[in-house]
Amino acid sequence: MPTYIVLMNWTDQGAKTADQTVARYDAAKDDLAQRGVTIKDIYWTMGPYDIVTIVEAADDETASKGLMRLTSQGNLRTCSMRAFSADEARSLVG
Repeated sequence: MPTYIVLMNWTDQGAKTADQTVARYDAAKDDLAQRGVTIKDIYWTMGPYDIVTIVEAADDETASKGLMRLTSQGNLRTCSMRAFSADEARSLVG
């Protein structure tokens, strides 16, 4: 299943309700799972991004739909990247 690294920043709305971030994650994890997107890891970070997640989805379309649903709530902006494991990278360059 394809893996994606998703870099997230809070919007003004999300920053104002930062104390609810873990509860929003719990709700999003369940909602996205029902739509075929699995959050494998999540990290709240210091630096240019507020949150970094690693997600899996069947394909780019499924991942995009799930992440658009997440951002439509108004708390986050995302930047997504398709990630390749070492075995996948070997296959790409081999």
